[in-house]
Amino acid sequence: MKAEKWLDLVKHKPVAFGHEAGFKDLTEINNQWIKNFILRKEDQTLQAHRGSYKTTSLSIAIALMMVLLPDLALMFMRKTDDDVKEVIQQIAKLLDSKRIKQLVHALYKIDLQRTKTTAFEIDTNVKIGPRGASQLLGLGSGGSITGKHYDIIITDDIINLNDRISKADRDKTKLVYQELQNVKNRGGRFINCGTPWHKEDAFTLMPNIEKWDCYSTGLMSEAEIQNMRSSLTPSLFAANYELKHIAPEKTLFDLPIIDDGNNTELIYNGVCHIDAAYGGSDGSAFTIAKKLKDGRIFVYGLLKQKHVDDCLEEFEQKRKLFRAGTLYNETNADKGYLIRKIEGPTSSYHERQNKHIKISTYLYRNWKDIIFIKGTDPDYINQILDYTESAEHDDAPDSLASLLRVIDKDKTKINKTEMINNLKRMGL
Repeated sequence: MKAEKWLDLVKHKPVAFGHEAGFKDLTEINNQWIKNFILRKEDQTLQAHRGSYKTTSLSIAIALMMVLLPDLALMFMRKTDDDVKEVIQQIAKLLDSKRIKQLVHALYKIDLQRTKTTAFEIDTNVKIGPRGASQLLGLGSGGSITGKHYDIIITDDIINLNDRISKADRDKTKLVYQELQNVKNRGGRFINCGTPWHKEDAFTLMPNIEKWDCYSTGLMSEAEIQNMRSSLTPSLFAANYELKHIAPEKTLFDLPIIDDGNNTELIYNGVCHIDAAYGGSDGSAFTIAKKLKDGRIFVYGLLKQKHVDDCLEEFEQKRKLFRAGTLYNETNADKGYLIRKIEGPTSSYHERQNKHIKISTYLYRNWKDIIFIKGTDPDYINQILDYTESAEHDDAPDSLASLLRVIDKDKTKINKTEMINNLKRMGL
């Protein structure tokens, strides 16, 4: 096929390069996204629902830009280094695909080769110019960008669940995005991709937003949409699939306090709790809590969408890591099955209190004093933030409320002991 035909394929149906490389599920909407990434000259921001193959579309566009625009330097940024490595590896495989190699041979009469490939960089033999920078550099959002200069800066999912639950994380992501403005060469452009998580996240800084929700892409069936709706909290479904934010008027809890990692030891010698799942859509929640004399309550939480038997070992490891003592567990559902499997100090109880009353009493009144230690599962915190009386999933708030009830009762016992001792000292 002549060079003109190959260029027509890139211009009109670049998704064909993805199909040949094994990405068979890509549709016409993905084709349009790839064309926009390659051909548009202005900054652009794509918001699309989860599972819409936006990162795959972006990978195909980057591979094609590397061979079609060999004089330009591309920077690719995701939230973490591991996220970056995954996409860099995918781009490398695309560059090795048959159809892209044929494109390069038709355009330049050479065989495409990757001359440099690391976990974070790729160079090819079509690169033009003496610049030392690689054609493609990948960075996590925590990486150093000082002194770097690139023509096309691509961000992909640099906003995630942590940005929803933490103002500090939102501010950090915004700062990183603002710093990227100094990295873009004159005449360069931004390509931003992702899913919104909070009304004040870094998308507020991104230009030319184009939105594709789960109803408009045609990539999800009605059954798939309903399945996701039933498996997620309303706010998560709205943000990740409908690309909108639900006003939290009916929720009990505002944004949490999350420790910066300097006070982890303050949770040592606390107590812990498991809200166990034995199948179905519920999850297993694990909680550690320690209340200090000054009223602060340090909390660690972990939420797993698994049968408790499949995550008990991990829960026990966390218990040892944070030096937690007595583990509490209700016996209503399992008649003591779980408590018999656990080594170390345990305490079982039969739950008689209404769950919503328990959560809206113990968790609500202590919320302002709770500090989640660094490393707490974002999904655990998110489920608490989304809790309402009609919430379908409440494993995390139920576990934490149960443990706070234990702490409050222990405090009452301690106060009674102190009162008795004081009476004895007074000779009464």
